[in-house]
This record gives sequence, C-alpha cells and structure tokens, in this order.
Amino acid sequence: MKEKQTISRVVWDFNGTILDDVQTGINAVNLLLTRRGKPPITDLAYYKEVFGFPIRDYYARVGFDFERESFDDVAPEWVREYLRLERDAPLCPTVYDALDLIRSAGIPQYLISATEQNMLLDQLARRGLTKYFEEIHGLDNIHANSKEALFGAFLAGREGRTVCFGDTEHDCFCARRNGAEVILIAAGHQSKEKLMKTDAPVVDRAIQAAELVLGERNNGNFVF
Repeated sequence: MKEKQTISRVVWDFNGTILDDVQTGINAVNLLLTRRGKPPITDLAYYKEVFGFPIRDYYARVGFDFERESFDDVAPEWVREYLRLERDAPLCPTVYDALDLIRSAGIPQYLISATEQNMLLDQLARRGLTKYFEEIHGLDNIHANSKEALFGAFLAGREGRTVCFGDTEHDCFCARRNGAEVILIAAGHQSKEKLMKTDAPVVDRAIQAAELVLGERNNGNFVF
C-alpha cells in the first residue's frame, strides 16, 4: 500500500467557518423579506436546511420572486445590510486556538471564500486575522455563486495534500472536485445532519479539525 503523504497546507473557508455570521446573515435577509411583505426566517433549524449555494437559489427558497425583481438588485441590497450588521459578529468557537495550533506546527494556511475580495480583506483585517494566511482569495463579485473556480486556480500546479475546513456541502464539493480533502465544521450555515450526508469527517469546533490535521501530520491515530 502506498504511504499516505503528509499534509502540505490547510485551506479555510470564512463565513460560518471562521466568522460566526449565521444570525447576521439571517437578520440581513429578514430585513429584505419584510420590505417585500414576506415572512421572515424565525427558525434557525429551518435556515440551516434551506441555506446553500448558489445564493440566488437560497434566496428563492426563502421567498424572493425573481420573476418580479432581479437578483442583481437584491444582492447589493443584502450586502449593504450585512455590512452594517457584521461588525458585531464574533468568530466561531475555538477559531483562534485552531489557527494558532496549525501555525505552530508549521503548516501553511490559506483562505478561499465566496465573499467579494475587498469585502473579505476588510473583514479579516478588522479582526486581526490577516497574519495567519499565506494567501487570501475571494470572488470578484458579490453574487456568491460558487468558489469552485477559485479552488481550481489555487490548487493548479501545487503539489502535496491539501485539507480544507468548511461549514457547507459546497465547501466539500469544491474541495473534492479539485482533488483536496475536507473536514466540515458543524458550527456554521448548515446543519450537522446535512453535513454528515457528504461522508466527509464532521466535527463540532474548529479546534477539533486542527487536531485531526496535526494527529495525521504526526502519524497519530486520526483517520479522515
């Protein structure tokens, strides 16, 4: 049997994996729904079942009618409300510990997000997180359709094993589609039950994902 390579890099998702912005996102979309006379999202479990990518489809599931208005008009309206609210959003539990643990092991860390690049850089800088990442990659638009192409461009020509941390099925899809492995963290935008259907390893906190990576890096008993 071919010996498994050691892990060369960790790639983090941002929203719901590093930034605990679940309620922020709900609050922002509820403002838009209320303006349109639509019922707001009041149940967190419901939100975690209907949320997904592309974001346009999630908006349609919660009540937006794109036969009556354009997604191109809705998206910037949501972003304006989100940016007003997200400054109070905390980090997900144990994120700093996880970032420090991986950095102390000498494993390079990167960030790939469906957030628009300038918006992402600002959010990271305000929280003192920029220093943890060798590279930071966000989209060139606010539509959050997919980050699959970003993954492909990032991994092109890079050798070694890549492990991705994320909180959604889309993170799993993007990683696997581009030959990377994934550990899903059930502290974000989708339910643990939904994440477990991907057959990827699922943990509850970021520090547990970091411990899995270090356990494998050090030839421990963790398997994923």
